[in-house]
Amino acid sequence: MPRKIIKRFLPDHEAIKQHKHLQIFGTLLHDPNLWHLNRRSVSSAFAVGLFVAWMPIPFQMLMAAAGAIVFRTNLPLAVVLCWTSNPVTIPPLFYFAYKLGALILNIPPGEFTFEPSWEWLMGEMLVIWKPFLLGCGVMAALSSMGGYVSVNWSWRWYQKRQWRKRQKIRINSLNNK
Repeated sequence: MPRKIIKRFLPDHEAIKQHKHLQIFGTLLHDPNLWHLNRRSVSSAFAVGLFVAWMPIPFQMLMAAAGAIVFRTNLPLAVVLCWTSNPVTIPPLFYFAYKLGALILNIPPGEFTFEPSWEWLMGEMLVIWKPFLLGCGVMAALSSMGGYVSVNWSWRWYQKRQWRKRQKIRINSLNNK
């Protein structure tokens, strides 16, 4: 993975350190390991960010930041990746998680109609909480592991490709002398 491409899309670490919601972490944000872009920190950030994205909780960014601090991964990337669950993507993601949980528990998925009210949400959650949370947990674990492995593999592949290019150039330059 080219660091330049990743750096182009990440917010500035000074801006993140000054973010009002992240001030609760205090001096923990000054750990240089939270800002490195290397294979381990980036693949671990993918794992943390994608895991948190599946959690049906408010303040996912704070949870991703806490996970990045605990596991010493790239903090901006972990926070950005938790945004894969946003107001547009949450309904299909969580519906899929519910269907998966119902399939695992061998429960027939119930039919429901949507009503945008707190009473409807709480009433439905009393019925579907087991398959929903199981599905979210399974998808969090799978996407976290998949993200970690795929980024780790992609980074290694890219580095090997770059190394081979350098070797070819070096050999060609030696042969031309």
